[in-house]
Amino acid sequence: MSDPIRLQRFLSQAGVASRRRAETLIADGHVRVNGQVVTAQGTKVDPYKDRVEVNGKRVRAEDLSYLLLNKPKGVVTTLDDPEGRTTILDLLPRDGPRLFPVGRLDFYSEGALLCTNDGDLAHALTHPSRHIAKRYLVRVRGAVSEEMLAALGGGVPLEDGPSSKALVLVRAETPGHTWLDITVHEGRNRLIRRMCEALELTVMRLLRSEFAGLKVDDLRPGNFRMLTAKEIGKLRTLAGLEHITVRNRGDRAPGAGQSTGRGAGRGAGRGQDKNKARPGTPARGGPGKPRDGGAPRKSPRPPKKK
Repeated sequence: MSDPIRLQRFLSQAGVASRRRAETLIADGHVRVNGQVVTAQGTKVDPYKDRVEVNGKRVRAEDLSYLLLNKPKGVVTTLDDPEGRTTILDLLPRDGPRLFPVGRLDFYSEGALLCTNDGDLAHALTHPSRHIAKRYLVRVRGAVSEEMLAALGGGVPLEDGPSSKALVLVRAETPGHTWLDITVHEGRNRLIRRMCEALELTVMRLLRSEFAGLKVDDLRPGNFRMLTAKEIGKLRTLAGLEHITVRNRGDRAPGAGQSTGRGAGRGAGRGQDKNKARPGTPARGGPGKPRDGGAPRKSPRPPKKK
């Protein structure tokens, strides 16, 4: 027997609807528990003992599942696309529970994307109050001045308010471009691109190398791996949630790359374990070592307000 959970949470985890939509279904009398219509939002059910029905159709509990996908460029972070483009659903496992992305990466961005059916974890990790770290490797055209570094690190004025403080390093420089290493703790839409655009920096490539401590160093674009129980525990700690016992499907150690799902062979998901990326660098055209083999150039601290 499992611990009882709120009915709306059960419906959300089972993939019926979002938690808010599930509350509406309950309030409108569409949900039955053990044959009885339930409209009270605080109702708790045992996911594996109680019989739950929505509009006469039984809803069964799904095991929670967690995986890390290295999203390639040219893939949309949705489960369906009206334009027929490749979605992350095409790259996820064919069988098992239906997973959804935690946060987003735009069509032209690539890198770490956590996918799960754990609604509580997804909500907590994307809530602004948690300040979850997201690290990006950004290739921009031309040189980046000390003033630009200071602005990126101290806050860039944007139409929806200035960006928060960020850790900014220069990882490599050539006559034609600069590799920046930027860590932020907020998740606004297209934040890194907009920060660069505000400073008239042209982004040539954007890769999220790390999300909430999960790295894609050993995953080729389009490949994924299941998280370990230890990684899941760390995520729930970051999210301020209690630890739970999880039977994560295909639980394998980090670095054990897995082939892609529905989209294998469609182009975006090609590349198997034998073509792993080298740890610490993007799979293609990465920044390599800091310039001159020395320490990376940091963004200077913004001046204190008088």
